[in-house]
Amino acid sequence: MKTMYGRQFAAMAGMVLLSFLMLGASFATLSYQYAIREQEQALDRNAGYIASFTSTYVSAYGGTSWQSKEFQGYLATVAQVGGSHIMICDNSGLVLFATSGQQELLPLENRTLSAALVERVKNGSYAGMTDLDGLYAENRYLVGLPITSTDSGHLQGLVLVSSDASSISGMWRELAGIFLVTAVAVVLIAAILSSFTSLRQSKPIKEIAAAARQFGLGQLDVRVDVGRRRDEVGELAEAFNSMADSLARSEQRRSEFIANVSHELKTPMTTIAGFADGILDGTIPPEREKEYLQIISSETRRLSRLVRSMLDLSRLQSDERAAQQQFDISETLVRTLITLESKVDAAQLQVDMQLPEEPVPVWGDQDAITQVCYNLLDNAIKFSRSGGTLGVSVVAKGPKATITISNQGDTIPPEELALIFDRFHKTDHSRSVDRDGVGLGLYIVKTILNSHKENITCTSENGLTKFVFTLTRA
Repeated sequence: MKTMYGRQFAAMAGMVLLSFLMLGASFATLSYQYAIREQEQALDRNAGYIASFTSTYVSAYGGTSWQSKEFQGYLATVAQVGGSHIMICDNSGLVLFATSGQQELLPLENRTLSAALVERVKNGSYAGMTDLDGLYAENRYLVGLPITSTDSGHLQGLVLVSSDASSISGMWRELAGIFLVTAVAVVLIAAILSSFTSLRQSKPIKEIAAAARQFGLGQLDVRVDVGRRRDEVGELAEAFNSMADSLARSEQRRSEFIANVSHELKTPMTTIAGFADGILDGTIPPEREKEYLQIISSETRRLSRLVRSMLDLSRLQSDERAAQQQFDISETLVRTLITLESKVDAAQLQVDMQLPEEPVPVWGDQDAITQVCYNLLDNAIKFSRSGGTLGVSVVAKGPKATITISNQGDTIPPEELALIFDRFHKTDHSRSVDRDGVGLGLYIVKTILNSHKENITCTSENGLTKFVFTLTRA
């Protein structure tokens, strides 16, 4: 299995080696060219000086003057100072004498240079690496120039100056050694840094992987220690912890939901079963059977409402809704309120409707928003005091339409307001007032509005409770 450390080290080592190879090759090539150019220029200057001096000397002292000991000793001194070999040849390429940098003649007399080399020197100059067809034991860098008379311009001979090329080879070997040592040192440093950074990066990732495996085993309390990291890995660990918190809350809500559903189903089913058994075994007198049958019917309808609400909730959470459309929210509120007219009359409520004269078209799933209006109005009627006022208002301002539904009744405590939209939550825990409710109405309202990307808030002060939600205007 390829680890993060292995991949990072391989990438870093590869980049370092490639960089060193490119830089080393470029530097070595430039250094070699520079050294060759410098050597060529030096030899060319020496050869030009010797050719000029030889021409002047021969013109002054005669055609055989360069065979004198004084002339040869002078050239030997020049060779010693320049650290080079000097050869004087006649026009045919016959070596007349040659001297090294040790003030002594070389045993090259009566040797003849190749015709091709002689021809190139006669035509102007020659520069390059050569062993002069075996005259030298190894290749040397050589520059050749013709010796021409200063008076007539006739060719008087050839001068060849050569230098040992081992210094260049030595420079290359030294460069290779420096490159090798430096490359090894940099690779070692890269390995240490790569190990440190890879371990630092892989440790929290391994912790996240281990925590994820524990999550798979149902241990939802596991968290990753982020420490003081603020890089991408730290953000990943924080995101994982946030996800873990969300999953833990979801699991808690699921457990609470199952417990609440079990409780809501158990209570009416126990009532139904108890009264039915009482009628069957004669415990309940015949004259009271009708009374208890009505209770059984009421509890049965309550079970039906609970199941229907849970099906609606399941449909909403699975996002199985019709496409959004335009509709008039004012008209929807009026029609919904008409369906609740009997409940309004039974509670002896005054209705205060403040609707714009013009229609207020909004975007949304009309059936779902109608259910929102029904649940909020039914909830407001249910918890209004007798003879109070039921308020309904619509305000169209900017891109949003704000709908407010209010009632006059008991003030909801602040600690209850934070829970009012939770599943199966009832402000009246004794269920004496809200015996018909199942605790899902407001949760369904919030779920629908959240799916529309809208907000709903609830406030309760001095007996006045208001639900305010928004819709996007068409």
